[in-house]
Amino acid sequence: MPEDLEIRVLREAGFDPSVPLPSYESDGAAGADLRANLPAGDVTLNPGARALIPTGLRIEIPQGFEVQIRPRSGLALKHGITLPNAPGTIDSDYRGPLGVIVMNAGDAPFVISHGARIAQMVVAPVLRAAFTLDARLSATVRGTGGFGSTGTD
Repeated sequence: MPEDLEIRVLREAGFDPSVPLPSYESDGAAGADLRANLPAGDVTLNPGARALIPTGLRIEIPQGFEVQIRPRSGLALKHGITLPNAPGTIDSDYRGPLGVIVMNAGDAPFVISHGARIAQMVVAPVLRAAFTLDARLSATVRGTGGFGSTGTD
């Protein structure tokens, strides 16, 4: 698989160096899996609870790109584990700790184990827009119809 872009990674002091770096788990994967790095031990999330789960990493994203943090579909389907701010955005100028806000939307407690795959990160290009104040907007067939206005299915 060709490596088109480099994301520099720094492992934070005090975190377990044996926890793997983000990795693509298949040749066609768009997201690299992130793992929990929990030197203090596993975290139990009760239904409705959320927690900031550390990865023990900091990353350097090239200018013109972002990293999106997304839920893992298997955790969402099987256990109701999701990310309440999905997709979370990490900007190219952020150099702080990489943590993942995890929420239990399921009906049973869920244990996040040290080293477990908890989310995925997708590297994406960023387009920046110029915002221009105008007196009117162009007309469309949809017009001002919002939430549910295009049908029920």
